[in-house]
Amino acid sequence: MSFASLNLISPLLQALSAAGYEEPTPIQARAIPVVLSGRDLMACAQTGTGKTAAFLLPALQRLEERKAAPGRGPRVLILTPTRELATQVKDAAVLYASQLRHIRIGAIVGGVPYPAQQKLLMRPLDVLVATPGRFIDHMERGRIDFARLEIVILDEADRMLDMGFLPDVERIIKAAPATRQTVMFSATFEGSVAGFASRLLTDAERIRIEPTQMQSEQITQHVHYASDTAQKKAMLLALLNEAAMGQAIVFTGTKHGADRLATAIGHSGHAAAALHGDMRQGARNRTLAEFRSGAVRVLVATDVAARGIDVASISHVFNYDLPRSAEDYVHRIGRTGRAGQSGAAVSFALRDERAALKRIERFTGRPILPVPVPGFPLIEVPAEVRGRAAPTHPTKRGAGAGKGPARHRPSGRPGNGPRAGRPGGSRRPEAG
Repeated sequence: MSFASLNLISPLLQALSAAGYEEPTPIQARAIPVVLSGRDLMACAQTGTGKTAAFLLPALQRLEERKAAPGRGPRVLILTPTRELATQVKDAAVLYASQLRHIRIGAIVGGVPYPAQQKLLMRPLDVLVATPGRFIDHMERGRIDFARLEIVILDEADRMLDMGFLPDVERIIKAAPATRQTVMFSATFEGSVAGFASRLLTDAERIRIEPTQMQSEQITQHVHYASDTAQKKAMLLALLNEAAMGQAIVFTGTKHGADRLATAIGHSGHAAAALHGDMRQGARNRTLAEFRSGAVRVLVATDVAARGIDVASISHVFNYDLPRSAEDYVHRIGRTGRAGQSGAAVSFALRDERAALKRIERFTGRPILPVPVPGFPLIEVPAEVRGRAAPTHPTKRGAGAGKGPARHRPSGRPGNGPRAGRPGGSRRPEAG
């Protein structure tokens, strides 16, 4: 199947060709025709499957084919749970619209001064990407014009629910025109997501790409058992010295843990930096820019802060702390093995975390092989997993990144997190 077979218009096909896109992914092939038809859609797809293009391409085509109503408000509103993901979606929209005329694209997110965003909203917009909290702030001040709104897209709806954005999202949808088209992407249909979708979508088409389809076969997954946290840290530092290591993301469960681990990695001789929700937006942008440029080799991040990171040179993802849910595991490992390249997903686990690993295996449909780390004693593992342990520690692609000088720096001031830049001390959660 080709993009042309999906009835995309010539300017979009030209932009895709210039960007090196050759054929649609499964989620793109199934979602694009539905969105083009104007029907509501609920799609289950994980990070790294091409879901951004799956909703942006048909949304841009609908803008091109329909005459805009008078006014200055957005015609397409895309809500994302985090600032980084909003920036990524906005950049993708600019790329795909590069051959279209007069398409105006903008983003409003938390942690950024209000005046520039207010100026943006005073001009006619075609596509607006926003985090729910900051969008509500502008909405309460009368700066949002819903008169022209045609399509509302909810990206990573499950994450927005986890972060407490449900009231904000429902309030936004309620204010949108009843004639709107609503498109929702989520990692799962289960639980509260299903009820959420039933309230917001009308006669929606459902598309599900199974986790086994979404898991890249180019990502090697394995686990190292550790006796305690000290040994876990020592194992991580040893693995970071491997010649095959390119750039890496290390996931931690807490913001303070990210800071402490980034400092330890920096002291061991690697260019490392932390990324989490207690950092000012400017510091987060600088850290991401340095990671994308290769100046930072190891990024230590929390789940919220790492949403939307798309760097092709990431060879390894380390789950230093196991994620809270199996869905988060899939999102994490989707940071590597992108753009047709190979990658490795390495998890660390203590003896009492075996149940969490089993939940992940059931969700992904793939075993996570226990392997030893050279130079460390083999930790006794349960009999049910010992039989499938790999005999040696596998190595992955050599990305040529090598180690850089130690350059860990403070990643942000404590206390400048979710409510930074929010007037009146609002307690509404903001994307990390």
